Amino acid sequence: MLHPALPMLARLATAHPDLAPRRYGRLSACDGGLLEVSGLSVPIGTQCRIAHGRGDLAAEVIGFRNGRSLMMLLGDPVLLRPGARVRPEGRPGMVPVGEAFLGRAVDGEGQPIDGGPPLATHAEWPAGGVRAGALDRSPVRLSFDTGVRALNALTTFGVGQRIGIMAGSGVGKSVLLDMIAHGAQAEIVIVGLIGERAREVSDFVERHMAGTKRAHSAVIAVPADHAPNLRIRGAMMATALAEYFRAQGRRVLLIMDSLTRVAHAGREIALLLGEPGAARGYPPSALATITKLVERAGNSAASGGSITGLYTVLADGDNQDDPVVDTARSILDGHIVLSRDLAQRGHYPAIDIPASLSRVMTDITSPAHQALARQFRALVAAYEANRDLVLMGAYRQGADPQLDQAIAMHAQLAEFLMQPAREVVPMDACIAQLTQLLGG
Repeated sequence: MLHPALPMLARLATAHPDLAPRRYGRLSACDGGLLEVSGLSVPIGTQCRIAHGRGDLAAEVIGFRNGRSLMMLLGDPVLLRPGARVRPEGRPGMVPVGEAFLGRAVDGEGQPIDGGPPLATHAEWPAGGVRAGALDRSPVRLSFDTGVRALNALTTFGVGQRIGIMAGSGVGKSVLLDMIAHGAQAEIVIVGLIGERAREVSDFVERHMAGTKRAHSAVIAVPADHAPNLRIRGAMMATALAEYFRAQGRRVLLIMDSLTRVAHAGREIALLLGEPGAARGYPPSALATITKLVERAGNSAASGGSITGLYTVLADGDNQDDPVVDTARSILDGHIVLSRDLAQRGHYPAIDIPASLSRVMTDITSPAHQALARQFRALVAAYEANRDLVLMGAYRQGADPQLDQAIAMHAQLAEFLMQPAREVVPMDACIAQLTQLLGG
């Protein structure tokens, strides 16, 4: 009868209780979500509890000013009152990690949201990651099978690469993520759903946290209605969990949806602290937040493990020169651009092949494969550049041999790029189909 409680009893036997006096401060001011607490000197990143009439509210230290700690509330400020007692808890800068997260869906504080029991884990990892030298990252040398024909054949990913999926709203980023999460070959899949709709979170958990893949998948979800620092904490927890498994020598696929929502959360915090906006309203620290997250993915020379990072980037107004898009493109190892024009034609996944790029493809594919991919790109680009002329009948056949070939093969090229959402095409089959299409 005591068998389920034995692991808990074992941890209690080896625990080291903190017998020091409990420190606490008093709530001095509340300006929206920004709190000022006096009498409590704790490091930035410390989680705190604020006592009020119905229980406790959570807050996180984000700065200090004039001898007072500045905190951001993680919930609703209703019923807060001046002089409320604030006490710190946990270890600042550390997040829980461990095998217990596999098969579970949790929020930004590591609490389960899937209706299951609380997670029993005692391992911790720095929320900001463990900084490594540039030469500690081994190069990308192995291809990564996504199960998506257009990606495997034309923008081949590598194990340990960081890739961005860039598009406006409603173009199919989440659908493409679903396809990759369903068909990718990885030991561990960590999914961070940051700042998305709560409906999408429940749909994703229902689709992917079932069957055989559940045992090696974990979901960290922080919907859009949560506090901005909780959204950033969720992104850092997902990355820290991926780093924990990479340190064990495992191959991890980290999916982050979306990097733009993380930047939005960083902008809210920075503006609240008085930092001036720079690039279209984004303070420098907000853009630095996504850079720090992306740089934590990659291969580890010490453990032999890897984190293949897949990040969605929302292009506000379909603007590919948006500061977040531009910053992500400059730091990532490749980007997949989704076209609204293709989506409106019913072409899914709506990947704009000429605009998409994998910077490591030449290092992980054969010269013959690269030549076929370049030929395919040239044909698609030639047709799209002259599509209006062709549809109007203004193009005279024979004027451009490459365009003549692109027109003749347009239906076959489009069929190659389109793929049903639940279909999985292995890497070898993708290359064979590309060779069959263009090799002859």
